[in-house]
Amino acid sequence: MTPTLSRTRVATAGIALALLAAVALPQALPAAAAPRAAAPAADVTAEAEDGTLDGVTVGAAEPGYSGTGYVEGFDSEADSVRIPLPDTPAGLYSLTVRYRSPYGDKHTGLEVNGTGLGDLVLPGGTAFGDADAGRVLLKDTGNVVTVHSGWGYYQIDSLTVRPVPDRPAHQLGGVPVDPQATPEARSLLSYLSDHYGTDTLSGQQDTTNIEWLERNVGKAPAVAGLDMMDYSPSRVEHGAASSEVEHALDWDRRGGMTTFVWHWNAPSHLIDQPGKEWWRGFYTDASTFDVAAALADPQSEDHRLLLRDIDAISAQLARLQDAGVPVLWRPLHEAEGGWFWWGAKGAGPAKELYRLMYERMTVHNGLHNLIWVWNSVDPAWYPGDDVVDVVSADSYPQAGDHGPVSGTYERLVSLTGDTKPAALTEVGPVPDPELMRAYRSDWSWFVTWGGDFLTDGVSNPVDFLKKVYDDPHVITLDSLGDFKHHS
Repeated sequence: MTPTLSRTRVATAGIALALLAAVALPQALPAAAAPRAAAPAADVTAEAEDGTLDGVTVGAAEPGYSGTGYVEGFDSEADSVRIPLPDTPAGLYSLTVRYRSPYGDKHTGLEVNGTGLGDLVLPGGTAFGDADAGRVLLKDTGNVVTVHSGWGYYQIDSLTVRPVPDRPAHQLGGVPVDPQATPEARSLLSYLSDHYGTDTLSGQQDTTNIEWLERNVGKAPAVAGLDMMDYSPSRVEHGAASSEVEHALDWDRRGGMTTFVWHWNAPSHLIDQPGKEWWRGFYTDASTFDVAAALADPQSEDHRLLLRDIDAISAQLARLQDAGVPVLWRPLHEAEGGWFWWGAKGAGPAKELYRLMYERMTVHNGLHNLIWVWNSVDPAWYPGDDVVDVVSADSYPQAGDHGPVSGTYERLVSLTGDTKPAALTEVGPVPDPELMRAYRSDWSWFVTWGGDFLTDGVSNPVDFLKKVYDDPHVITLDSLGDFKHHS
Protein backbone atom coordinates (compact mmCIF):
# COMPACT_ATOMS: atom_id res chain seq x y z
CA MET A 1 0.00 0.00 0.00
CA THR A 2 1.10 3.53 -0.73
CA PRO A 3 -0.72 6.84 -0.26
CA THR A 4 -1.37 7.12 -4.01
CA LEU A 5 -2.89 3.64 -4.09
CA SER A 6 -5.01 3.81 -0.96
CA ARG A 7 -8.20 5.42 -2.21
CA THR A 8 -8.34 3.23 -5.30
CA ARG A 9 -8.05 0.13 -3.16
CA VAL A 10 -10.73 1.30 -0.74
CA ALA A 11 -13.16 1.95 -3.57
CA THR A 12 -13.05 -1.72 -4.53
CA ALA A 13 -13.23 -3.04 -1.00
CA GLY A 14 -16.16 -4.26 1.06
CA ILE A 15 -19.00 -2.45 2.76
CA ALA A 16 -19.25 -0.42 5.93
CA LEU A 17 -19.61 -2.16 9.26
CA ALA A 18 -22.13 -0.93 11.80
CA LEU A 19 -21.79 -2.31 15.32
CA LEU A 20 -22.15 -6.01 15.89
CA ALA A 21 -25.90 -6.58 15.58
CA ALA A 22 -26.35 -10.30 15.27
CA VAL A 23 -25.38 -11.36 18.79
CA ALA A 24 -24.73 -9.14 21.80
CA LEU A 25 -21.20 -9.63 23.10
CA PRO A 26 -19.96 -9.02 26.62
CA GLN A 27 -17.17 -6.54 27.08
CA ALA A 28 -13.60 -7.87 26.73
CA LEU A 29 -14.82 -11.28 25.58
CA PRO A 30 -11.92 -13.70 26.17
CA ALA A 31 -10.55 -15.74 23.28
CA ALA A 32 -11.88 -19.01 24.66
CA ALA A 33 -15.42 -17.69 25.05
CA ALA A 34 -16.47 -17.21 21.43
CA PRO A 35 -20.16 -18.08 20.92
CA ARG A 36 -20.77 -21.62 19.67
CA ALA A 37 -23.68 -22.82 17.60
CA ALA A 38 -25.72 -25.88 18.45
CA ALA A 39 -25.16 -28.28 15.55
CA PRO A 40 -28.15 -28.73 13.23
CA ALA A 41 -28.69 -32.09 11.56
CA ALA A 42 -27.13 -30.83 8.31
CA ASP A 43 -25.71 -27.76 6.62
CA VAL A 44 -28.27 -25.04 5.91
CA THR A 45 -28.49 -23.67 2.36
CA ALA A 46 -30.39 -20.67 1.01
CA GLU A 47 -30.94 -20.13 -2.71
CA ALA A 48 -30.02 -16.70 -4.02
CA GLU A 49 -32.97 -16.60 -6.43
CA ASP A 50 -35.32 -16.66 -3.41
CA GLY A 51 -33.90 -13.37 -2.19
CA THR A 52 -34.96 -9.76 -2.68
CA LEU A 53 -33.44 -8.47 -5.92
CA ASP A 54 -32.24 -4.90 -6.36
CA GLY A 55 -30.95 -4.17 -9.86
CA VAL A 56 -30.24 -7.85 -10.55
CA THR A 57 -32.14 -10.70 -12.19
CA VAL A 58 -32.57 -14.47 -11.97
CA GLY A 59 -30.88 -16.53 -14.69
CA ALA A 60 -30.86 -20.21 -15.56
CA ALA A 61 -28.88 -20.46 -18.81
CA GLU A 62 -25.63 -21.74 -17.31
CA PRO A 63 -25.54 -25.38 -16.14
CA GLY A 64 -24.48 -26.52 -12.69
CA TYR A 65 -26.64 -24.34 -10.46
CA SER A 66 -28.76 -25.54 -7.56
CA GLY A 67 -32.39 -24.70 -6.98
CA THR A 68 -34.27 -23.00 -9.78
CA GLY A 69 -31.56 -20.61 -10.95
CA TYR A 70 -28.99 -18.04 -9.88
CA VAL A 71 -28.75 -14.28 -9.53
CA GLU A 72 -26.86 -12.28 -12.15
CA GLY A 73 -26.62 -8.77 -13.53
CA PHE A 74 -24.27 -7.31 -10.93
CA ASP A 75 -23.10 -4.51 -13.20
CA SER A 76 -23.55 -1.33 -11.18
CA GLU A 77 -22.43 -0.26 -7.72
CA ALA A 78 -25.92 -0.27 -6.20
CA ASP A 79 -26.86 -3.80 -7.32
CA SER A 80 -27.53 -6.30 -4.56
CA VAL A 81 -29.55 -9.31 -3.45
CA ARG A 82 -30.85 -9.85 0.12
CA ILE A 83 -30.98 -13.56 0.87
CA PRO A 84 -32.88 -14.75 3.96
CA LEU A 85 -31.38 -17.72 5.79
CA PRO A 86 -33.48 -20.53 7.31
CA ASP A 87 -33.73 -20.36 11.09
CA THR A 88 -30.68 -21.69 12.94
CA PRO A 89 -29.60 -21.89 16.59
CA ALA A 90 -27.80 -18.66 17.47
CA GLY A 91 -24.03 -18.82 17.33
CA LEU A 92 -20.94 -18.80 15.15
CA TYR A 93 -21.15 -20.30 11.67
CA SER A 94 -19.00 -20.53 8.58
CA LEU A 95 -20.43 -19.05 5.40
CA THR A 96 -19.84 -20.44 1.91
CA VAL A 97 -20.91 -18.62 -1.25
CA ARG A 98 -21.60 -20.70 -4.35
CA TYR A 99 -20.92 -18.59 -7.43
CA ARG A 100 -19.69 -18.43 -11.01
CA SER A 101 -17.19 -15.79 -12.22
CA PRO A 102 -16.55 -16.30 -15.95
CA TYR A 103 -14.72 -12.98 -16.44
CA GLY A 104 -11.82 -13.60 -14.07
CA ASP A 105 -11.27 -12.83 -10.41
CA LYS A 106 -13.88 -10.55 -8.86
CA HIS A 107 -14.62 -9.05 -5.45
CA THR A 108 -17.98 -8.76 -3.77
CA GLY A 109 -19.15 -7.12 -0.56
CA LEU A 110 -21.10 -9.13 2.01
CA GLU A 111 -23.31 -8.00 4.87
CA VAL A 112 -25.00 -10.13 7.54
CA ASN A 113 -27.83 -8.56 9.53
CA GLY A 114 -26.38 -5.11 8.84
CA THR A 115 -22.85 -6.13 9.80
CA GLY A 116 -20.24 -5.80 7.08
CA LEU A 117 -18.00 -8.77 6.39
CA GLY A 118 -15.61 -6.84 4.16
CA ASP A 119 -14.26 -7.92 0.82
CA LEU A 120 -14.74 -11.47 -0.53
CA VAL A 121 -12.60 -12.62 -3.46
CA LEU A 122 -14.38 -14.73 -6.06
CA PRO A 123 -11.67 -16.51 -8.08
CA GLY A 124 -12.44 -16.67 -11.78
CA GLY A 125 -13.90 -19.80 -13.38
CA THR A 126 -16.53 -20.88 -15.92
CA ALA A 127 -18.10 -23.48 -13.61
CA PHE A 128 -20.00 -22.90 -10.39
CA GLY A 129 -17.76 -23.24 -7.35
CA ASP A 130 -17.54 -22.33 -3.68
CA ALA A 131 -15.85 -19.41 -1.93
CA ASP A 132 -15.20 -19.43 1.80
CA ALA A 133 -16.62 -16.18 3.18
CA GLY A 134 -15.37 -16.80 6.70
CA ARG A 135 -17.44 -16.74 9.86
CA VAL A 136 -20.73 -15.09 10.77
CA LEU A 137 -22.61 -14.62 14.03
CA LEU A 138 -26.25 -15.59 13.55
CA LYS A 139 -29.42 -15.10 15.59
CA ASP A 140 -32.05 -17.78 16.12
CA THR A 141 -34.23 -16.29 13.42
CA GLY A 142 -34.47 -13.48 10.89
CA ASN A 143 -30.91 -13.69 9.52
CA VAL A 144 -30.32 -12.02 6.17
CA VAL A 145 -27.17 -12.03 4.03
CA THR A 146 -26.81 -9.19 1.52
CA VAL A 147 -24.50 -9.56 -1.47
CA HIS A 148 -23.39 -6.18 -2.82
CA SER A 149 -22.04 -5.75 -6.34
CA GLY A 150 -18.41 -4.90 -5.60
CA TRP A 151 -16.48 -5.47 -8.82
CA GLY A 152 -19.56 -7.08 -10.38
CA TYR A 153 -19.97 -9.37 -13.38
CA TYR A 154 -20.43 -12.68 -11.59
CA GLN A 155 -23.36 -14.95 -10.68
CA ILE A 156 -24.50 -15.96 -7.18
CA ASP A 157 -26.13 -19.38 -6.86
CA SER A 158 -26.58 -20.03 -3.13
CA LEU A 159 -25.29 -19.58 0.41
CA THR A 160 -24.51 -22.32 2.92
CA VAL A 161 -23.89 -21.96 6.64
CA ARG A 162 -22.53 -24.65 8.93
CA PRO A 163 -21.76 -24.54 12.64
CA VAL A 164 -18.17 -23.82 13.55
CA PRO A 165 -16.55 -26.49 15.72
CA ASP A 166 -14.19 -25.55 18.50
CA ARG A 167 -10.85 -24.55 17.02
CA PRO A 168 -8.07 -26.91 18.10
CA ALA A 169 -4.98 -25.41 19.65
CA HIS A 170 -2.71 -23.62 17.19
CA GLN A 171 0.18 -25.82 16.07
CA LEU A 172 2.94 -23.22 15.98
CA GLY A 173 6.53 -24.36 16.06
CA GLY A 174 7.95 -21.01 17.13
CA VAL A 175 11.30 -21.71 15.40
CA PRO A 176 12.51 -19.49 12.53
CA VAL A 177 12.95 -21.02 9.09
CA ASP A 178 16.49 -19.64 9.00
CA PRO A 179 18.54 -22.21 10.95
CA GLN A 180 21.11 -19.51 11.73
CA ALA A 181 18.61 -16.96 13.03
CA THR A 182 20.04 -14.63 15.64
CA PRO A 183 19.02 -15.05 19.29
CA GLU A 184 16.96 -11.86 19.01
CA ALA A 185 15.08 -13.13 15.95
CA ARG A 186 14.43 -16.48 17.63
CA SER A 187 13.15 -14.70 20.71
CA LEU A 188 10.87 -12.43 18.67
CA LEU A 189 9.19 -15.36 16.93
CA SER A 190 8.89 -17.21 20.23
CA TYR A 191 7.22 -14.14 21.73
CA LEU A 192 4.73 -13.97 18.85
CA SER A 193 3.99 -17.68 19.15
CA ASP A 194 3.39 -17.54 22.89
CA HIS A 195 0.93 -14.64 22.58
CA TYR A 196 -0.81 -16.01 19.49
CA GLY A 197 -4.47 -16.74 20.07
CA THR A 198 -4.62 -14.64 23.25
CA ASP A 199 -3.22 -11.20 22.43
CA THR A 200 -2.81 -9.01 19.35
CA LEU A 201 0.05 -6.55 18.94
CA SER A 202 -0.91 -3.04 17.86
CA GLY A 203 1.05 -1.50 14.99
CA GLN A 204 1.27 1.73 13.04
CA GLN A 205 2.95 2.61 9.75
CA ASP A 206 5.45 5.50 9.80
CA THR A 207 6.96 7.36 12.73
CA THR A 208 5.00 10.57 12.10
CA ASN A 209 1.78 8.60 12.45
CA ILE A 210 3.06 7.02 15.66
CA GLU A 211 3.61 10.52 17.03
CA TRP A 212 0.02 11.39 16.08
CA LEU A 213 -1.21 8.33 17.97
CA GLU A 214 0.71 9.29 21.07
CA ARG A 215 -0.69 12.81 20.98
CA ASN A 216 -4.29 11.88 20.26
CA VAL A 217 -4.76 8.39 21.72
CA GLY A 218 -2.24 8.56 24.53
CA LYS A 219 -0.39 5.36 23.74
CA ALA A 220 2.20 4.11 21.26
CA PRO A 221 1.88 0.91 19.27
CA ALA A 222 4.00 -2.16 19.91
CA VAL A 223 5.04 -2.42 16.25
CA ALA A 224 6.43 0.32 14.01
CA GLY A 225 5.90 -0.18 10.28
CA LEU A 226 8.74 1.20 8.13
CA ASP A 227 9.65 1.04 4.44
CA MET A 228 12.89 0.32 2.54
CA MET A 229 11.44 2.12 -0.50
CA ASP A 230 13.89 5.00 -0.81
CA TYR A 231 16.91 2.73 -0.49
CA SER A 232 15.96 1.18 -3.85
CA PRO A 233 18.91 1.85 -6.22
CA SER A 234 16.69 3.15 -9.04
CA ARG A 235 15.30 5.74 -6.63
CA VAL A 236 18.72 6.61 -5.20
CA GLU A 237 19.85 7.26 -8.78
CA HIS A 238 17.14 9.95 -8.94
CA GLY A 239 18.26 11.55 -5.67
CA ALA A 240 16.05 9.75 -3.15
CA ALA A 241 17.34 9.32 0.40
CA SER A 242 15.96 7.61 3.48
CA SER A 243 16.31 7.68 7.27
CA GLU A 244 14.17 4.62 7.91
CA VAL A 245 17.01 2.57 9.36
CA GLU A 246 17.74 5.39 11.81
CA HIS A 247 14.05 5.40 12.71
CA ALA A 248 14.22 1.65 13.33
CA LEU A 249 17.25 2.07 15.57
CA ASP A 250 15.50 4.83 17.53
CA TRP A 251 12.38 2.68 17.86
CA ASP A 252 14.45 -0.25 19.10
CA ARG A 253 15.96 1.97 21.78
CA ARG A 254 12.40 2.69 22.94
CA GLY A 255 11.80 -1.05 23.25
CA GLY A 256 9.55 -1.35 20.19
CA MET A 257 9.22 -4.06 17.56
CA THR A 258 9.91 -3.24 13.90
CA THR A 259 8.46 -4.48 10.64
CA PHE A 260 9.76 -3.45 7.22
CA VAL A 261 8.04 -3.53 3.87
CA TRP A 262 9.86 -2.74 0.61
CA HIS A 263 8.13 -0.78 -2.12
CA TRP A 264 10.80 -1.98 -4.52
CA ASN A 265 11.26 0.42 -7.40
CA ALA A 266 11.84 -1.69 -10.50
CA PRO A 267 15.60 -2.16 -11.04
CA SER A 268 15.40 -0.78 -14.59
CA HIS A 269 13.05 0.11 -17.44
CA LEU A 270 11.24 2.91 -15.61
CA ILE A 271 8.81 4.66 -17.95
CA ASP A 272 9.20 8.04 -16.17
CA GLN A 273 6.44 9.92 -17.96
CA PRO A 274 3.59 12.00 -16.50
CA GLY A 275 1.42 9.65 -14.48
CA LYS A 276 4.13 7.00 -14.58
CA GLU A 277 6.96 8.91 -12.94
CA TRP A 278 10.15 7.23 -11.74
CA TRP A 279 9.01 7.42 -8.12
CA ARG A 280 6.02 5.24 -9.02
CA GLY A 281 8.39 2.58 -10.28
CA PHE A 282 7.12 -0.15 -7.98
CA TYR A 283 3.80 -0.14 -9.86
CA THR A 284 3.32 -2.51 -12.76
CA ASP A 285 2.08 0.32 -15.00
CA ALA A 286 5.13 2.55 -14.35
CA SER A 287 7.79 0.16 -15.60
CA THR A 288 8.34 -2.34 -18.40
CA PHE A 289 10.64 -4.47 -16.24
CA ASP A 290 9.91 -8.15 -16.93
CA VAL A 291 10.61 -10.14 -13.77
CA ALA A 292 9.94 -13.48 -15.47
CA ALA A 293 12.49 -12.79 -18.21
CA ALA A 294 15.05 -11.53 -15.69
CA LEU A 295 14.75 -14.67 -13.59
CA ALA A 296 14.84 -16.95 -16.62
CA ASP A 297 18.25 -15.65 -17.74
CA PRO A 298 20.78 -15.51 -14.87
CA GLN A 299 23.34 -14.02 -17.27
CA SER A 300 21.15 -11.06 -18.20
CA GLU A 301 21.68 -7.49 -17.08
CA ASP A 302 18.22 -7.39 -15.48
CA HIS A 303 19.04 -10.45 -13.39
CA ARG A 304 22.23 -8.76 -12.24
CA LEU A 305 20.20 -5.70 -11.29
CA LEU A 306 17.81 -7.83 -9.23
CA LEU A 307 20.78 -9.06 -7.21
CA ARG A 308 22.20 -5.53 -6.98
CA ASP A 309 18.97 -4.26 -5.47
CA ILE A 310 18.66 -7.15 -3.01
CA ASP A 311 22.26 -6.54 -1.94
CA ALA A 312 21.57 -2.83 -1.44
CA ILE A 313 18.67 -3.54 0.89
CA SER A 314 20.68 -6.27 2.60
CA ALA A 315 23.27 -3.66 3.50
CA GLN A 316 20.62 -1.63 5.30
CA LEU A 317 19.22 -4.66 7.10
CA ALA A 318 22.76 -5.60 8.13
CA ARG A 319 23.01 -2.30 10.01
CA LEU A 320 20.07 -3.45 12.10
CA GLN A 321 21.56 -6.90 12.58
CA ASP A 322 24.79 -5.32 13.83
CA ALA A 323 22.73 -3.37 16.38
CA GLY A 324 20.89 -6.48 17.57
CA VAL A 325 17.56 -5.45 16.01
CA PRO A 326 15.34 -8.29 14.71
CA VAL A 327 13.01 -7.38 11.84
CA LEU A 328 9.63 -8.66 10.73
CA TRP A 329 10.62 -8.63 7.04
CA ARG A 330 7.76 -8.45 4.50
CA PRO A 331 9.10 -8.35 0.94
CA LEU A 332 7.09 -8.67 -2.31
CA HIS A 333 3.90 -7.64 -0.55
CA GLU A 334 0.48 -7.97 -2.19
CA ALA A 335 2.07 -9.96 -5.02
CA GLU A 336 -1.11 -11.71 -6.10
CA GLY A 337 -2.80 -8.35 -6.73
CA GLY A 338 -0.63 -7.79 -9.80
CA TRP A 339 -0.42 -4.01 -9.32
CA PHE A 340 3.26 -4.28 -8.33
CA TRP A 341 5.83 -5.45 -10.90
CA TRP A 342 6.97 -8.43 -8.81
CA GLY A 343 3.49 -9.95 -9.16
CA ALA A 344 2.75 -8.83 -12.71
CA LYS A 345 3.90 -12.07 -14.35
CA GLY A 346 1.97 -14.42 -12.10
CA ALA A 347 2.61 -16.71 -9.18
CA GLY A 348 5.61 -18.62 -10.54
CA PRO A 349 8.01 -15.68 -10.98
CA ALA A 350 6.85 -14.07 -7.71
CA LYS A 351 7.61 -17.22 -5.73
CA GLU A 352 10.92 -17.69 -7.54
CA LEU A 353 11.95 -14.12 -6.75
CA TYR A 354 11.01 -14.54 -3.09
CA ARG A 355 13.10 -17.69 -2.79
CA LEU A 356 15.98 -16.01 -4.62
CA MET A 357 15.82 -13.13 -2.15
CA TYR A 358 15.72 -15.50 0.82
CA GLU A 359 18.79 -17.36 -0.44
CA ARG A 360 20.66 -14.19 -1.35
CA MET A 361 19.98 -12.46 1.94
CA THR A 362 20.54 -15.36 4.33
CA VAL A 363 23.26 -17.40 2.63
CA HIS A 364 25.16 -14.92 0.46
CA ASN A 365 24.73 -11.78 2.58
CA GLY A 366 24.64 -13.39 6.02
CA LEU A 367 21.43 -11.79 7.25
CA HIS A 368 19.94 -13.79 10.11
CA ASN A 369 17.96 -11.15 12.01
CA LEU A 370 14.89 -11.53 9.79
CA ILE A 371 11.53 -13.12 10.49
CA TRP A 372 10.19 -13.82 7.00
CA VAL A 373 6.61 -12.62 6.43
CA TRP A 374 4.71 -13.72 3.32
CA ASN A 375 1.93 -11.39 2.19
CA SER A 376 -0.44 -13.18 -0.20
CA VAL A 377 -3.37 -15.46 0.58
CA ASP A 378 -3.83 -17.58 -2.55
CA PRO A 379 -2.25 -21.05 -2.13
CA ALA A 380 -0.97 -20.91 -5.71
CA TRP A 381 1.28 -18.00 -4.72
CA TYR A 382 2.67 -19.49 -1.50
CA PRO A 383 6.46 -19.96 -1.76
CA GLY A 384 6.69 -22.75 0.83
CA ASP A 385 6.83 -23.47 4.54
CA ASP A 386 10.62 -23.67 4.45
CA VAL A 387 11.02 -19.95 3.68
CA VAL A 388 8.07 -18.39 5.54
CA ASP A 389 7.79 -17.69 9.28
CA VAL A 390 4.53 -15.70 9.28
CA VAL A 391 1.67 -15.51 6.79
CA SER A 392 -0.19 -12.25 6.36
CA ALA A 393 -2.70 -10.20 4.42
CA ASP A 394 -3.58 -6.54 3.90
CA SER A 395 -7.16 -5.37 4.42
CA TYR A 396 -8.79 -2.11 3.29
CA PRO A 397 -12.56 -2.26 3.74
CA GLN A 398 -14.54 0.95 3.65
CA ALA A 399 -14.37 3.47 6.45
CA GLY A 400 -16.15 2.25 9.56
CA ASP A 401 -15.82 -1.47 8.78
CA HIS A 402 -14.13 -2.79 11.92
CA GLY A 403 -14.95 -6.41 11.21
CA PRO A 404 -12.54 -9.23 12.14
CA VAL A 405 -11.48 -10.01 8.54
CA SER A 406 -12.57 -13.55 9.32
CA GLY A 407 -12.62 -15.01 5.81
CA THR A 408 -9.06 -13.94 5.12
CA TYR A 409 -7.91 -15.25 8.47
CA GLU A 410 -9.39 -18.68 7.84
CA ARG A 411 -7.73 -18.84 4.43
CA LEU A 412 -4.34 -18.05 5.96
CA VAL A 413 -4.84 -20.70 8.65
CA SER A 414 -5.62 -23.23 5.92
CA LEU A 415 -2.59 -22.11 3.92
CA THR A 416 -0.15 -23.53 6.48
CA GLY A 417 -2.31 -25.99 8.40
CA ASP A 418 -2.34 -23.51 11.30
CA THR A 419 1.40 -23.96 11.86
CA LYS A 420 2.44 -20.30 11.48
CA PRO A 421 1.13 -17.03 12.94
CA ALA A 422 -1.17 -14.95 10.75
CA ALA A 423 -0.92 -11.15 10.76
CA LEU A 424 -2.80 -8.16 9.33
CA THR A 425 0.23 -6.35 7.98
CA GLU A 426 -1.73 -3.38 6.62
CA VAL A 427 -5.20 -2.23 7.55
CA GLY A 428 -7.30 0.81 6.84
CA PRO A 429 -10.02 0.53 9.51
CA VAL A 430 -8.66 -1.41 12.50
CA PRO A 431 -10.59 -4.60 13.36
CA ASP A 432 -12.48 -4.50 16.64
CA PRO A 433 -10.63 -6.67 19.19
CA GLU A 434 -13.92 -7.94 20.62
CA LEU A 435 -15.02 -9.10 17.17
CA MET A 436 -11.66 -10.76 16.59
CA ARG A 437 -12.14 -12.76 19.76
CA ALA A 438 -15.77 -13.60 19.01
CA TYR A 439 -14.88 -14.86 15.54
CA ARG A 440 -11.63 -16.49 16.72
CA SER A 441 -9.71 -14.43 14.18
CA ASP A 442 -6.49 -14.63 16.19
CA TRP A 443 -4.45 -12.02 14.33
CA SER A 444 -0.89 -11.83 15.66
CA TRP A 445 -0.59 -8.12 14.95
CA PHE A 446 -2.09 -5.36 12.87
CA VAL A 447 -0.41 -2.31 11.30
CA THR A 448 -2.67 0.62 10.50
CA TRP A 449 -1.73 2.53 7.35
CA GLY A 450 -1.15 6.24 7.74
CA GLY A 451 -2.61 9.45 6.41
CA ASP A 452 -6.40 9.68 6.30
CA PHE A 453 -6.80 6.10 7.48
CA LEU A 454 -5.48 7.22 10.84
CA THR A 455 -6.36 10.89 11.07
CA ASP A 456 -9.61 11.56 9.17
CA GLY A 457 -11.82 10.61 12.12
CA VAL A 458 -13.92 8.41 9.84
CA SER A 459 -11.87 5.33 9.04
CA ASN A 460 -10.76 5.09 12.67
CA PRO A 461 -12.47 7.56 15.02
CA VAL A 462 -10.29 8.57 17.95
CA ASP A 463 -12.70 7.14 20.50
CA PHE A 464 -12.56 3.80 18.70
CA LEU A 465 -8.76 3.89 18.60
CA LYS A 466 -8.71 4.57 22.34
CA LYS A 467 -10.95 1.56 22.85
CA VAL A 468 -8.60 -0.59 20.78
CA TYR A 469 -5.45 0.62 22.53
CA ASP A 470 -7.05 0.18 25.96
CA ASP A 471 -8.23 -3.37 25.25
CA PRO A 472 -6.63 -5.80 27.73
CA HIS A 473 -5.69 -8.18 24.93
CA VAL A 474 -4.11 -5.56 22.65
CA ILE A 475 -0.38 -5.16 23.31
CA THR A 476 0.98 -1.61 23.12
CA LEU A 477 4.51 -0.31 23.56
CA ASP A 478 4.11 0.08 27.30
CA SER A 479 2.98 -3.54 27.70
CA LEU A 480 5.26 -5.15 25.11
CA GLY A 481 8.03 -6.25 27.43
CA ASP A 482 11.46 -7.54 26.41
CA PHE A 483 10.60 -9.54 23.31
CA LYS A 484 14.30 -9.82 22.37
CA HIS A 485 14.99 -11.92 25.46
CA HIS A 486 11.75 -13.85 25.69
CA SER A 487 11.70 -17.28 27.26
